Amino acid sequence: MTAATTGPVLVVGVGLIGASVGLRLTAEGVDVRLQDPSRTAVALARDVGAGRSARPDDDEPALVVVAAPPDVTAGVVRAQLEAHPGAVVTDVASVKGHVLAELRASGVPLDRYVGSHPMAGRERSGPSAAVPDLFLGRPWVIAEAEESSADAVLAVRALAVDLGAVPVTMDADAHDAAVAAVSHVPQVVSSLMAARLVGVDDAALGLAGQGLRDVTRIAASDPELWTSILAANSAAVRPLLEALRGDLDEVIDALASADEADGPETIATGVLVTLARAIAAGNEGVARIPGKHGGAQRAYEEVTVLVPDSPGELARLLTEIGEAGVNLEDLRLEHAAGRQVGMAAISVLPGSAARLEAELVERGWRLVV
Repeated sequence: MTAATTGPVLVVGVGLIGASVGLRLTAEGVDVRLQDPSRTAVALARDVGAGRSARPDDDEPALVVVAAPPDVTAGVVRAQLEAHPGAVVTDVASVKGHVLAELRASGVPLDRYVGSHPMAGRERSGPSAAVPDLFLGRPWVIAEAEESSADAVLAVRALAVDLGAVPVTMDADAHDAAVAAVSHVPQVVSSLMAARLVGVDDAALGLAGQGLRDVTRIAASDPELWTSILAANSAAVRPLLEALRGDLDEVIDALASADEADGPETIATGVLVTLARAIAAGNEGVARIPGKHGGAQRAYEEVTVLVPDSPGELARLLTEIGEAGVNLEDLRLEHAAGRQVGMAAISVLPGSAARLEAELVERGWRLVV
């Protein structure tokens, strides 16, 4: 496929996102130049194949991609608009309203500016973590300003498509409210939960299962980056955290009442209702998360298989599931504490589980029932 993005493309900021943009565009044959305050970061991004170092005598870029932290993004965008009067400039910051407001206040013309945000990332950061397929199948929000020209919007949309992403048009403020709910608040909750583990003794942590790992997975994120994100999107994040605090207070009050009761049979009905309502509301929320391919969630049957922790065993399992003629809809791995074995929970379409179980048992696999 020939890239619709016409180079040269200048990537300003070569962390995970910027370097991943460069990797994919370079693979598509686009001329990519790299710029960053850190010469070491530029050298590393260059060495992994994200492009070449920008030079003072370079010809003018057609497109500039600013991949800087939200607190400095507006200043970098303005500098690039002024330095390259013929280029379209987009930024990939995870907060859009704050950046747009600063740019408007600066008085810089915004006809060549289009804010955007790829909904993709990893727990690792920096150019060494970059991958060319980071954006594949992921939403790429295009938050154009009222002043953005049609040609500028088209250029940024073409960029998203060339990177394998799915363009989604949103207003800047609507975007910020959305990412507060689906990204920024979950990050805070995960980090706060993980922080509670610092004082937990090793014996207790030895009991940890997949649930704790699921809740705390994103807590390993970069503190410096997230400080910038949360500060820039504080107007959208704070009300959600206040509402969450209210929910926690209700649960805490109910638990206090339960603790004061003489026994389970004396706990007030309202206390139990409050606790049940909190868990049920979570069920309702989880059901709204888009399922496979972005559609509504489907009910699957699950087959759990014991997989030896040795090279090639998981690959063998997946191959034999395919040979059985069953499509794997989802996969979850858990590790058995103290044993050299894992558990692969295979989700399949309703009606397929019994046939898959029979096939796997015949092939020598042990099932968890």
